[in-house]
Amino acid sequence: MACDIWICCSSSVVVLIKIGFVSRHEPESLRLVEMLINRLKSTFDVEILVDRDVASHIGLEGSTVEEMERQKVDFIVSVGGDGTILRTIHKMEDPVPILGINMGTLGFLVDVEPKDAIWTLESLLSGFEVDERSRLKVLLNGICLPPATNEVALMTASPAKMIEFEIIVDGALMEDFRADGVIIATSTGSTAYAMSAGGPIVDPRVDAIVLVPMAPFKLSSRPWVIPGRSIIEVRLKLPEKEALVVVDGQSTTTISVNDTLVISKARTPARFVKIGQDGFYAKVKSKLT
Repeated sequence: MACDIWICCSSSVVVLIKIGFVSRHEPESLRLVEMLINRLKSTFDVEILVDRDVASHIGLEGSTVEEMERQKVDFIVSVGGDGTILRTIHKMEDPVPILGINMGTLGFLVDVEPKDAIWTLESLLSGFEVDERSRLKVLLNGICLPPATNEVALMTASPAKMIEFEIIVDGALMEDFRADGVIIATSTGSTAYAMSAGGPIVDPRVDAIVLVPMAPFKLSSRPWVIPGRSIIEVRLKLPEKEALVVVDGQSTTTISVNDTLVISKARTPARFVKIGQDGFYAKVKSKLT
């Protein structure tokens, strides 16, 4: 469920603003990071922490994303696409707010175009709103996988071969699928892989989980929208088949018939720096037309 929080970065007491930077490693993205850092340091009293892989390219001392979280940066600037943001969130236990600068193609998590990056960053130094988005907790045999900001995709490990599995919601059998897989998405992830597979677009303010079968054998197997507090268990039925569990396109694990996969609402949300007043519907319209 999305909610907004206002964070004030200035008061009568002088507060040193901490900003983290992560980026793709492409030359254009690295040049933009270097330019933004130089501009901020020359104009404002800020502390800058830079991802180690990025820092090595621009001659600066680096930090890990985990260190940025521990040092409580006010926000992290992610220069790249949605994948860069998702990788960064996966590294944090309790994610700090992220501002996405779009160096990719179609991205729903990146809000700022490179030409607007400087003035956007400068405007945030006096305060900003934070948009909190629910994530999914993923347990495989009781062991935590990285929480999902967008989706958990369960898919066949053998191309062109279907898997059979059960979806159990809050202890009740919801569906018995034969399909290439199923996507279990947050409201935020409804505009990502789930949408491409035919799922509905869900306003991120709606506390919901979306289940979308991938190429199901039965025509009656349709997408579902269920309450965000639901506990979902996925069981494979065919002992000779294996499946892949892919979290946000970032981590992949193989499961078999004896494994137990349980998905529920995560304790900590993903957080995004809110930019502009156009809102979700305007973003969907601009991205999909």
